[in-house]
Amino acid sequence: QVQLVDTGGGLVQAGGSLRLSCAASGRTFSNYVMGWFRQAPGKEREFVAANSQRSISTLYADSVKGRFIISRDNTKNTVYLQMNSLKPEDTAVYYCAAATRWGIRTTGTSTYDYWGQGTQVTVSS
Repeated sequence: QVQLVDTGGGLVQAGGSLRLSCAASGRTFSNYVMGWFRQAPGKEREFVAANSQRSISTLYADSVKGRFIISRDNTKNTVYLQMNSLKPEDTAVYYCAAATRWGIRTTGTSTYDYWGQGTQVTVSS
């Protein structure tokens, strides 16, 4: 079992920045692919970014590419999502997630075995 706790959400004006954190406990953090997803009201949960086990590879949704940065610190069992140039359409509940495999399905929710509780990000115009 892996327990994930998301923090760092809040209210920010358009153009601002936030950094989300996800602290993991349980099994060896470095063995897991870590991802971030988001879900806006009335919409399906969507992929945002993912980072492979030793940060060899990263993947971003086109909508956040160039604005968001995913990183991890395996010594602190924590993954981060630095969000810059935020837009109102980035408003959503953000979830971190852990998976055991990196591959063509890394962007799919069904790939991930463990999920955080979510943290609300609201971007005002």
